[in-house]
Amino acid sequence: MGIQDIIEGKKQWRAHMARVKALPRDYQIVYKEIQRYFFKVGPVGLADGQLLSELLDFFEEGVAADKGVLELIGDDVAAFCDGLVKDTRTYADIYQESIGGEPGTAGK
Repeated sequence: MGIQDIIEGKKQWRAHMARVKALPRDYQIVYKEIQRYFFKVGPVGLADGQLLSELLDFFEEGVAADKGVLELIGDDVAAFCDGLVKDTRTYADIYQESIGGEPGTAGK
C-alpha cells in the first residue's frame, strides 16, 4: 500500500463521513452506533468499505422515503447488526480457528 492509496482512502472516508453528517440527527446516531458495533465485532468484509457504504445508501433511501430510522431497522439495533453480518466471518472467528477451535464456540 503506497502513499497514494492511503491518501485516496482518506479522501473516500471523508466523503463517506460527509454523507453521514448530511443525514438527520437520529440517523447519524444510529449509524455511529452500528459503526461502533461493527468495529468491535470485526466482520472481515468491513475493511473493503462496502458494508458501511451499503448501510449509508439504505439510510439515505429511508430519509428520501420520509421514514424514521427505527422504522427501517427496528427497535433492536444490535439484532439488526447481527442480521447484517450473520453469514460473514469475523476476526474473532479467524482467531478461534487459528487456536484450533470452531468458530462461535468461545467460552463453551
